[in-house]
Amino acid sequence: QVQLVESGGGLVQSGGSLRLSCVASGFTADYYASAWFRQAPGKEREGVSCISHTDHTTYYADSVKGRFTISRDNAKNTVYLQMSSLKPEDTAVYYCATDSFCSWHEDEYEYWGQGTQVAVSS
Repeated sequence: QVQLVESGGGLVQSGGSLRLSCVASGFTADYYASAWFRQAPGKEREGVSCISHTDHTTYYADSVKGRFTISRDNAKNTVYLQMSSLKPEDTAVYYCATDSFCSWHEDEYEYWGQGTQVAVSS
């Protein structure tokens, strides 16, 4: 059974930083892409970032570009999202997702974590 477990969320002041982690287990494919999505209260879930497995290409939503960095540690089966210069509008539940290739569409990802809450105070 594939499992993705996020951690690292919390409450931080505007301008602060957090690093989210997503630990994967039980993935049966030989390759995969890892993405971060977020969903704020009353809003649709949106793609934040993705890192491909084949060429390690990274993708970022315009709203986080220059502030967030996605990375992976294959030895630890872990994907990270380093978030800096956080803004109140970054407040959301953050989810990691995995599938064969990167996509901005949430319905193209089969595996999801439970989410971790990020709250940014002004």
